[in-house]
Amino acid sequence: MPASIADPACVVHRHPVRVYWEDTDAGGVVFYANYLKFFERARTEWLRARGYSQEAMRRETGVMFVVTHTAVRYLQPARLDDLLEVSVAVSSVKAASMVIWQQALRHGTLLAEGEIRIGCVDAQTLRPQRIPKELLQELE
Repeated sequence: MPASIADPACVVHRHPVRVYWEDTDAGGVVFYANYLKFFERARTEWLRARGYSQEAMRRETGVMFVVTHTAVRYLQPARLDDLLEVSVAVSSVKAASMVIWQQALRHGTLLAEGEIRIGCVDAQTLRPQRIPKELLQELE
């Protein structure tokens, strides 16, 4: 875990996620790739809570966010019907990208954690673009 995120006060958003059948394998254990979906939902709700709809941002500014890198560590399994808490913490911000540290917990027990690099791109060309000024100012 990055040192800057060790302090729980650095967590800027927490999002509840219930584990459904569609999230699990035949044994009722969450399929490993679905943690990335859980992380994506939490990041989307984090932005929404700050007043930024990703679709509105795409329409109004012509930019969108894409994942450019992930590194996830799996510690314990989540299972069918578990209620998880997925956290979002901004680790670093640059003009056209940010690194987000995320964790999935069940009743305070860490199940998975990951570092997700997000790039801001032109919605048409997918070329790097600056993060919208207002959002960038909030993140710095």
